[in-house]
Amino acid sequence: MKAKLIIVIRCLLACLFLQACFSSAQATSHVDRRPKAREQLKFVLVLTRHGVRSPTWTNARLDQYAKQPWPQWPVEPGILTAHGKQLMTYFGAYYRAYLAQLGLLSTEGCADASRVYLWADTDQRTRETAHGLADGMFPGCQEQVHALPGATRDELFHPEFESSLQPTEYASLAGRIGNDPTALLAAYRMPLEAMQRVLDGCRAEPCGSEGNTNLLTLEPSLTAGSEGHSVQLKGPLSTAATFAENFQLEYLEGMPAEAVGWGRVDEAQMVSLMLLHAASSDLIQRTPSIAHAQASDLLSHILQTLSQAMRRAPVAGAIGSPDDKVVFLIGHDTNISNVAALLDAHWLVHGYQRDDAAPGGALVFELWRRPGRADAVKVYYEVQSPEQMRNSVPLTTTNPPKKAAIFLPGCSLSSNDSACDWKDFQQFLLTQTGKPAGH
Repeated sequence: MKAKLIIVIRCLLACLFLQACFSSAQATSHVDRRPKAREQLKFVLVLTRHGVRSPTWTNARLDQYAKQPWPQWPVEPGILTAHGKQLMTYFGAYYRAYLAQLGLLSTEGCADASRVYLWADTDQRTRETAHGLADGMFPGCQEQVHALPGATRDELFHPEFESSLQPTEYASLAGRIGNDPTALLAAYRMPLEAMQRVLDGCRAEPCGSEGNTNLLTLEPSLTAGSEGHSVQLKGPLSTAATFAENFQLEYLEGMPAEAVGWGRVDEAQMVSLMLLHAASSDLIQRTPSIAHAQASDLLSHILQTLSQAMRRAPVAGAIGSPDDKVVFLIGHDTNISNVAALLDAHWLVHGYQRDDAAPGGALVFELWRRPGRADAVKVYYEVQSPEQMRNSVPLTTTNPPKKAAIFLPGCSLSSNDSACDWKDFQQFLLTQTGKPAGH
């Protein structure tokens, strides 16, 4: 009898336990079925560099430094190539697909063409890059590319410098190199010698070509700026930086292997030699006072444009209209490097040197609505891989460009996407620009 009572009690306890589990599962199931509020993309601003272009130096000038003639390009110096424009058309198609996937744009048709605003610098390479982006995003639609007329200087991308400002920028750069430009030759001697061997067609020491200018014999100098730069650093490093970028352009253009650095530069060597370009760019574009002189106005317009998108009402200094969903600013690597320096923004993408503002690459600012939390800004750098560019590979959401989330020390949170709360981001940019913005 006692044994039967124990069995009955155990059965009752088991039933009570199962009932409790069932009730809990019902409650959990009820919670899971409730719709969850998701983050919503509100607006995107893209600061992009133009696509692949030809070198800015003439072949006659380049040939002074090399044993063999530099390769001939199909366009004049500094011009966007047909290949470069096609790559930007691919990028435009990707932007459309990516933003449609997030619900910001429609997947096809021309209805959203008027809600995407493209502002380009007046150079041929930036205008044509803008047209490539527009063709990719809205094929067959009326283009919405904007720029100043003719060859007008666009101070958004190329600000005028007051002579009174130059001493500060000069002193700040001089301070970074011990006020001794010749010290750069010793600091970068090994990669400079590697570059010289490529130019001379040598595989080992001793090396040299009669009649050509040797990099290592150039006189380093630091002078007040000209040609759109507040300060100029000349000598072995800056000259070698130009050659390294030319090798990169040859590779990205898809030239035959025997034409890229005369067959002496493969992809790995190209990336290695781009260390010289990265070092030069860091000095002349990322020195804080230089970056402030060259890009504080551009960064202020970026903030004002984002503020306008937040308010959905006009803000003085904003680019485009409050109804725009996307704004593209099509400029140069200097613009990206300067703005990134003000933000203390850094990135590293496989196939490139650290902080390389490569052709077609972009700093992207996304505004997100986050239910129950403050609106946020996500910043990242995006660029096609060297292989995608060299082989002219179309971009899709399943074969996207390379993307690196950027942590902004002034406002980023400890999340995977390094997002900033909007007010923190706004205050951070205000301190960097020293200029008011919409609230």
